[in-house]
Amino acid sequence: MYGAGNGTNRYLETAVETANPVRLIVMLYDGAIRFLNEAKYALHNRDFETKNLKFQRAQKILAELISCLDFEKGGEIAENLFRLYTYMYNQLVEANLQDSVERTEHVIHLLSELREAWDTIANQSEAPIPAPAPTVRLSLNG
Repeated sequence: MYGAGNGTNRYLETAVETANPVRLIVMLYDGAIRFLNEAKYALHNRDFETKNLKFQRAQKILAELISCLDFEKGGEIAENLFRLYTYMYNQLVEANLQDSVERTEHVIHLLSELREAWDTIANQSEAPIPAPAPTVRLSLNG
């Protein structure tokens, strides 16, 4: 079984190493959503240690998203994302402290909407560029 887990880890490492930056953002959203769903499951099962760990992992992803914002190039969009990420981070702190499924689901909803938008951008940036149509030259002299 050791080899199977190691292969999975290597696959994930390769996926991260070869992904374009927009696809990496989508992967971060996927991870945060997964951890929050796992936190909800742990909360339902009254496994508070796991719940706390999963909330912390989701918060680390939001902190990473915040740290990657480029306010010079991103301008207003970066500022809006900063506010939204900070809001979600704070909601997760409260959700963890209060064992709030509602706050957790609210953040999952926000992350899912952002993930969908970034996935659309990623798909557009990964789309192959169509080859130019061949030009047809007609000769009138012959």
